[in-house]
Amino acid sequence: MNDEVAVTGVGLVTPGGIGAPATWETVCAGRPTAHPDPVLSEMPVTMSCRVPALPGGRGRLWRYDRGTRFLLTAAREALDHAGLHPADWDPARVAVVIGTAAGGIDTLETQHHKFLATGPAVLSPLTMPAFLPNMAAGHLALDLGVTGPSLQTSTACASGATALITACLLLKAGACDIAVAGGTDAMVTPLCTAAFAKMGALSRRSHDPARASRPFDKDRDGFVLGEGCGVLVLERGHHADARGAHVLARLAGHGATGDAHHATAPHPEGTGLRAATATALAQTGAAPDDVDHINAHGTSTPLNDSVEATVIRDLYRRRRPSVTSAKGALGHTMGAAGAIEAALTVLTIAHATTPPTANFTAPDDTTAGIDIVASAARPRSIRLALSHSLGFGGHNTVVAFAAP
Repeated sequence: MNDEVAVTGVGLVTPGGIGAPATWETVCAGRPTAHPDPVLSEMPVTMSCRVPALPGGRGRLWRYDRGTRFLLTAAREALDHAGLHPADWDPARVAVVIGTAAGGIDTLETQHHKFLATGPAVLSPLTMPAFLPNMAAGHLALDLGVTGPSLQTSTACASGATALITACLLLKAGACDIAVAGGTDAMVTPLCTAAFAKMGALSRRSHDPARASRPFDKDRDGFVLGEGCGVLVLERGHHADARGAHVLARLAGHGATGDAHHATAPHPEGTGLRAATATALAQTGAAPDDVDHINAHGTSTPLNDSVEATVIRDLYRRRRPSVTSAKGALGHTMGAAGAIEAALTVLTIAHATTPPTANFTAPDDTTAGIDIVASAARPRSIRLALSHSLGFGGHNTVVAFAAP
């Protein structure tokens, strides 16, 4: 696998739990994590999917934005999983590539409220280092002592997937041997919640949070805002081979396109998603019939799920891949979603188990005709799986993972 990109570690901090095992168990159980949120009690929507309290022991975490705290925790888990330690690598040959949709928005809102209430004297001197969109990657590079490429990507809800694609390109170009890549966001704030609610993007089922996020379901009415982080350790194949690493999956291909259609709505025919899929499959040397599983973007919004289901139905006419969306359980984690769902796709291959789509009971006319995994996890060997991520601005990404 000298020319291939290996996935050797996974780290997750999500509403499903701290760590990949906890999140995997939550998603496989189809257990929704949406709850009433006291911080949002005065907002039009009063529920969210929040990350549980992070474990103690890292005394400087208070310095960072909430999203960066998630990242530092998930990255350490991913590196431990991969059997890598900063003392053992050449720091110039390690890259950090992290996606985010909003940077340190939690810090910005908090400090802005202080500024309006009492003036500039009360502002934290750490406001800018915590808020600036590049600083999650910057803080992680500092934490790990990495001196290779350090980049932040922002393609809305596709940001985490874009980070993985960017890291893959750096590895293929020989710019690094290891890439710590993923996405993080902590956008469960009053401003973000109110803004998404004003757009009509959020579910209004605050009276029944557990059943609010319903990807592909006939009764879906919007997403539930979530937060979290997903990190993958990617390595050049020869590097993973040389150190005898356990390879979880191969990042075998990827595609990225733009719709050039609308600021927030996907192209009604899904042309960008179709093109991104074609590119990803061409890189793997596979045909649609070779795809066993799709981890769908599946936001639980009426428009996204209809378009995505139509594309899946059209592209896979002879052999239907299983389809699941983690957002029924975890909510929509924004710029982290692409990385979290890529990590879950890797775990689906590694565990030969496809998680269910929480709260899916029946499709409507626009989402029928695809094989949505429902009710319970499905044991199945997966050779090739795709992870879809779409974002405001017309961003479409497809990342293909293959069994090692």
